Amino acid sequence: MTRTWLRGIALTLSMITGCVQRTASKLEPPPKAFGAQLVLVSGEKQTAGVGAALDQPVIVQVNDAQGTAVAGALVKFAASGGVTFTPDHGLTGSDGQFTTSVSLGDVHGRYQLVAATRDPKGKPVELKIDEIALGYQELLGQQLSEIHCVRCHESESSAERVSNHDNLSTPPHSFTDGAVLSAMNDANLTAIISHGGTALGKSPEMPPYGETLSKTDVNALVALLRAVADPPYRPQGVFYANH
Repeated sequence: MTRTWLRGIALTLSMITGCVQRTASKLEPPPKAFGAQLVLVSGEKQTAGVGAALDQPVIVQVNDAQGTAVAGALVKFAASGGVTFTPDHGLTGSDGQFTTSVSLGDVHGRYQLVAATRDPKGKPVELKIDEIALGYQELLGQQLSEIHCVRCHESESSAERVSNHDNLSTPPHSFTDGAVLSAMNDANLTAIISHGGTALGKSPEMPPYGETLSKTDVNALVALLRAVADPPYRPQGVFYANH
């Protein structure tokens, strides 16, 4: 009985030790240095389907007050709405940078990521980063845009596509140009997509797609424009409380 009891205690202690070791492995590493600035290197304003991972990682950099990269600073990421980070914290490398992969939440819309570190006095230093989750309709709009729109509306060429943007007499607005496109109501956007630029007194180089795209397709393109607008689309007649 005594031996059995002792073996039970030993097994329990072993399990507790293992749990403590596993928990300790998840603890934040102690910072080796501190910075005064947190800046974005890359990865902001990406789009992905709801619940999906962003194509590119989010990379931030910790600098000191003079703008020099700080190695060994602790960076932590957080967000609401079911966003996940891999990893969500860690120390900056020799280049002062920290990289994380991001998966967005299950609701379409804008998500704000917050990267944080601390300065030498322990004061929080934060950086806010916006990303966009697209729902089914908006993803359809994105697929249609890749087929029909981006060759003219995107100014940069890629390995898959040569841009026609600079060949037009009136360069088309980017789909993210909220300053211009958000000022147009849904009916006007529908008209210009369906009937071409002349429907609103715009450039005739914008062709009509009413015979090519269905009403569902046109609505999906409008939904995409609203989702990716920068600054964000705020429909007229809707009032927003200050937080």
